[in-house]
Amino acid sequence: MFRSLSSYNYRLWFIGALVSNIGAWMQSTTQSWVVLTVLTDNDAVAVGITMALQFGPQLLLVPITGLIADRFDRRKILMVTQSALMMLGVALGLLLILGHAELWHLYVFALLLGIVNAVDGPARQTFVSDLVDEHNMSNAVALNSASFNAARMIGPALAGLLIVLIGSGWVFIVNGATFLAVLFALYKLRSNQLRARPRAPRQRGQLVQGFKYVMSRPDLGVIFVIVFIMGAFGMNFPIFASTMAVELGGGAGDYGLLSSILAIGSLTGALLAARRDRARMRVIIAAVGLFSVAAFVASVMPTFWTFAFALIFIGFATVTMLTTANAFVQTTTDAAVRGRVMALYMAVLMGGTPLGAPIVGGIANTWGPRWALAAAGVAALIACVFALSWAVAARQLRLRVHPDSRWRLVVTHAGRDLPVSSIVPEDFSEEVALTSPISLPDLTRGSRREPQTREKPGVSTSTPA
Repeated sequence: MFRSLSSYNYRLWFIGALVSNIGAWMQSTTQSWVVLTVLTDNDAVAVGITMALQFGPQLLLVPITGLIADRFDRRKILMVTQSALMMLGVALGLLLILGHAELWHLYVFALLLGIVNAVDGPARQTFVSDLVDEHNMSNAVALNSASFNAARMIGPALAGLLIVLIGSGWVFIVNGATFLAVLFALYKLRSNQLRARPRAPRQRGQLVQGFKYVMSRPDLGVIFVIVFIMGAFGMNFPIFASTMAVELGGGAGDYGLLSSILAIGSLTGALLAARRDRARMRVIIAAVGLFSVAAFVASVMPTFWTFAFALIFIGFATVTMLTTANAFVQTTTDAAVRGRVMALYMAVLMGGTPLGAPIVGGIANTWGPRWALAAAGVAALIACVFALSWAVAARQLRLRVHPDSRWRLVVTHAGRDLPVSSIVPEDFSEEVALTSPISLPDLTRGSRREPQTREKPGVSTSTPA
């Protein structure tokens, strides 16, 4: 589960990123709470607009940011972007402390944060491939997700406490200080242990090469559709947690607690993903289906603690889906275009928020947060049915009676009478296709021959006396 931590560079990066992620979750929690309760009168649409401004640039700048990650040194890119994020957090914190913050300030901050994160995201996601070997990449991606969600479990609860003790503005200042950890980790990495990778050359058509690559991979297309739907309508957790906290009579501390409880399931999903040998499409489809069920259940929970319990399953399903999808895209994509493909992946995931967050916020304002959760469940159900339909059509999945038992049903693959579990590989990708053994026809037509060893000229293969 933790095998990637044996690498010095990855271990150092993991620790620095964990500290920084805790600060980032503190800031995200405080930002939504300030917009909802300080600068507006419980206006969920304002929270949705803030999220839209924060994630919109990742959709608009995707051709450029992916190329930046493929062409330039990712370590230097991250040092610049992390420094910029630190300065933005400190600036907004000072505005809040001095009492000059207005709603439009938060909107501008969210937009600038989105622009910097648009450059930071692809470089940070693909930087994992520079720290570990190809065999451990899927595990490293999952551990990154575990770090992110461990921070989600600590950060919001700590933010709720600090909002009460020292005020919202100082939470942004504290977050600025946490960036020093990841900057120190980037500075101390051993350059001679970073993996060499092909750099994108200067040539025409580079900006659209990532799009062309994804269009040539139907499996990636399906994943992109799933993450777009989930990013737009299913993953608006600041809206769900903040409005349900108010609905159930809670305050800032309860909002932070709900976000931390959500992270319990998220961390569990990430750690279980780290144990798997590789990412599989069936895990993604199953996780989206589980999210749909959990969202419907959460929408009807009558008390704070029953709702909090349902959030654990929402977090588990969400991170299982995201971690597996991320690992699938990274491990099956050509290294030369990996930055551009991951930029497109991040744009599809985060870029759906400008469309979905205001709609979900409007539903929460008009009919209440329970209907917003139900809408998220419907969106996840649509994504699950779409992906399952593609799997059935593309891989010719069929439900049949098991050959050894009349009372047992199995799913068969490509018209065969064998269960899917007995067919390897289960998922199709270029990497699997290039590394899978190919069965050759038996030219002897049933006759059994002893294996023969081809002799080199002048070399005898007989056993010496």
